[in-house]
Amino acid sequence: MSRKYQGLIVLNTKSLDGTVDDLVASVSKEFEAEGAKLDKIAQLGRRQFAYNARHLESGHYVNYTFQGSPDVITKIQSRLRLNDHVHLQHFVRVA
Repeated sequence: MSRKYQGLIVLNTKSLDGTVDDLVASVSKEFEAEGAKLDKIAQLGRRQFAYNARHLESGHYVNYTFQGSPDVITKIQSRLRLNDHVHLQHFVRVA
């Protein structure tokens, strides 16, 4: 059974070697490696945090809309925890 989800990912671009687009593409490949089918990727841009979290003042927000099985969320979360450029991740099921 395939369900539709949205994932808001905040990227840490402080010590980034390439471009932001390359980083967004690499994160989307991690989604697809876990079995998710991406529908839409919306880059929301850089935004300031309300306070400095882990020595960061801002982050690049990206909204991923994708489809996958119910267990794909836990697989993606555990995979993105290992990525140093992913500062925050939040997933919601879309009706």
